[in-house]
Amino acid sequence: MSDWIKTLPEAAQDYLKGKRLDEVECIIADLPGIARGKAVPASKFARQDFFHLPDSIFYQTITGGWGEAAGDEGFIEKDMTLKPDMSTVSAAPWTGDWTLQVIHDAFDNSGEPVPYSPRNVLKRVVQLYRDKGWEPIVAPEMEFYLVARNIDPSQEIKPMMGRSGRPAAARQAYSMTAVDEFGPVIDDIYDFAEAQGFEIDGITQEGGAGQLEINLVHGDPVKLADEVFYFKRLIREAALRHDCYATFMAKPIENEPGSAMHIHHSIIDIETGQNIFSGPQGGETDAFFHFIAGLQNHLPSAIAVLAPYVNSYRRYVKDHAAPINLSWGRDNRTTGIRIPLSGPSARRVENRLAGMDCNPYLGIAASLACGYLGLIEGSRPDKQFKGDAYDSEEDIPRVLGQALDQFDCATALHEVLGEEFARVYGIVKRTEYEEFLQVISPWEREHLLLNV
Repeated sequence: MSDWIKTLPEAAQDYLKGKRLDEVECIIADLPGIARGKAVPASKFARQDFFHLPDSIFYQTITGGWGEAAGDEGFIEKDMTLKPDMSTVSAAPWTGDWTLQVIHDAFDNSGEPVPYSPRNVLKRVVQLYRDKGWEPIVAPEMEFYLVARNIDPSQEIKPMMGRSGRPAAARQAYSMTAVDEFGPVIDDIYDFAEAQGFEIDGITQEGGAGQLEINLVHGDPVKLADEVFYFKRLIREAALRHDCYATFMAKPIENEPGSAMHIHHSIIDIETGQNIFSGPQGGETDAFFHFIAGLQNHLPSAIAVLAPYVNSYRRYVKDHAAPINLSWGRDNRTTGIRIPLSGPSARRVENRLAGMDCNPYLGIAASLACGYLGLIEGSRPDKQFKGDAYDSEEDIPRVLGQALDQFDCATALHEVLGEEFARVYGIVKRTEYEEFLQVISPWEREHLLLNV
C-alpha cells in the first residue's frame, strides 16, 4: 500500500485492503449540489496537490444554462484552484473498479477561498460561530422517495414496485413491513455507507408511498454536509442497482407528502464544553430563545436557499407534513421550528422548513446564519405555539419569485453568508426561475386551451 494511502481515513484504508486503487474522483459541489470535477488515475492523483476547474461551474443552472453572474470581468471562465481535503476521502463502492472520492475546496488565483463555493460558504458561517467562542452542532434528517424508473418527463412519477410485486405501500409511516418492501435497496445503502465510513442513526418508512428517512448522528456542520452530499449519490446508485430511482425532489408525487431535510441545531461553548441552550440548573437560556428568534426573523429571507426550486414550494401544503409558518413549539411537528424532547445537554432546535432538494452545504449554512443573527441581535421569539399550527396564518413565501425578492433584500443575511455568494446565488436562481416561466404546463393546456 502506498504511503499516502496509509494516511487516509480508516474506512478508505479498509476498503482498499488487499486491492489495487485504480482511480480517484476529485469532486466539488456546485450551487445545486451536483458533484463536479475530474476522475484521474490513482498514480496521477498521488503526484498532484491540486487541479483546476473554471469558476463558471457555479454560474450554471439546474437545466444546464448559465446565469450572468461572472461580474465585471465578464464570462471568461477563469480557473479556480481545487485542493483536496484528505479527511473526506471515501470509497465509491458502486463502481466497477477500485475507486476513491475526495471532496475539494475552491480557491482563487490569490489563494483566497472562492466565496460562492457552497462548502466555503458553510465554512465561513461556522467560523463566525467559532470567533464568538461557539461550536455549532447539527444533525440533518434526509427524506427521499424510491420511485419507478421514469424516462419520460411528461409522465407522472410513480412509487417503485416493492418486493411483494405491488407498488410501494402508501401512508404506512413507521411500518417495518413497508421498510421490508425496499429491503434489497436498503441493504445496498447500508453496505455502501459502511464502505464509506458513515454511521446511520436510523432508517424509517415515512408517510409517502415509497418515502424513506435516514437520520445521521449529530456533529460538525461541514462534516455532516459532506455526508449528505455523499449520501445523495450513494442512495441514487443503490436504487439504480434495483431498477428504480431515488429522488430528492421536494414534492415528486401529487397528493403525497414532500421530502424535507430537517436540521437539528445545538451550540457548544468551546471553553466549557457546555450546551449554551441550557443553564447550570438545566433550564432554557437566553441564547436558546435568541436562536429561535433568529430563525423566526430571518428564515423568510433564507427560504430561497432552503427551498431553491419552483417544485420546492409544492411541499408547503397545509396539513400535509410540512410547515407553513414560523411558529415554534415543544414536541410539535406542525410548527416550522420544533423543540424536540431531550435532556438539558442535548437541548436543540429543529428547523423543519428546509427541503431535501436544497444543497446541504447551503441549507445548513443558511439555517445556522439565521440562528447566528438571532444570537448577535439578542432578539426574543414569539410566544410558544400550542396546538395545531396549521390553523394559524401562513408566513413564509409560497413561490420562488417571492422568496428570491426577499432574499435579494436581506442585507443582514448577506453579510453572514457572504455578499458575493448572495449576488451570484440570486442571479443564478433568478435565471432558473425565468427559464421555468417560459414552460407551458399540462395543467395550462388542459384547462386553458379551449376554455378561455
